[in-house]
Amino acid sequence: MSRYAHVAYTDSVRRVQEEQGSALAAGRALVGPADAPDLLGEMEQAFIAAQDGFYLGTVSETGWPYIQYRGGPRGFVHVLDERTLAFADVRGNRQYISTGNVRANKRVALFFMDYARQARLKIFGQAEVKSLEQYPGLAEQLDDVRAQGHVERLMEIRVEGISWNCPRHITPRYTVEEIEQATEPLRSRLAELEQENARLRSLLYDRFTSAER
Repeated sequence: MSRYAHVAYTDSVRRVQEEQGSALAAGRALVGPADAPDLLGEMEQAFIAAQDGFYLGTVSETGWPYIQYRGGPRGFVHVLDERTLAFADVRGNRQYISTGNVRANKRVALFFMDYARQARLKIFGQAEVKSLEQYPGLAEQLDDVRAQGHVERLMEIRVEGISWNCPRHITPRYTVEEIEQATEPLRSRLAELEQENARLRSLLYDRFTSAER
């Protein structure tokens, strides 16, 4: 995460690391060129493609940070190449805070969470809002898997830095789909037992009625 550390470890951050005794360990991440972007490897690409949502951080021209959740079906965030992510941005509450912030400051942070597996991936990037009319090819590609709703724009992010965060303190949470998948063997076994129970009850009833005759 060389580039990520060069972006995140500002002078102020390094001073705090010095004060807290973590400067030496943290400094190991600074080895390497400061301007060379981190690339999305196979693990990062697969992780992103498997998520159904992420948190998007932007900054206004007045310096205030803003966090918004973006969700959709798994794979709605498309990995175009080892440095580029994109998704079709659908209409929401029409405040357009994230979109407006990106116009003023392209710097963004993306936070992908997998609560069930207690994993998270942080990304620094440069975002660009693109119109459907000017980029019809990209619009068609992103329309393949996207969130439901009216697509208003395309969001493309050039990755600068990536970092896998510590899984500590991530409380496992599961979607309905994940719960159904995990309990499918149990529900199948329960159905088999109910069928067997019904068969035995029928057999017992037949024997009882036969004995009465």
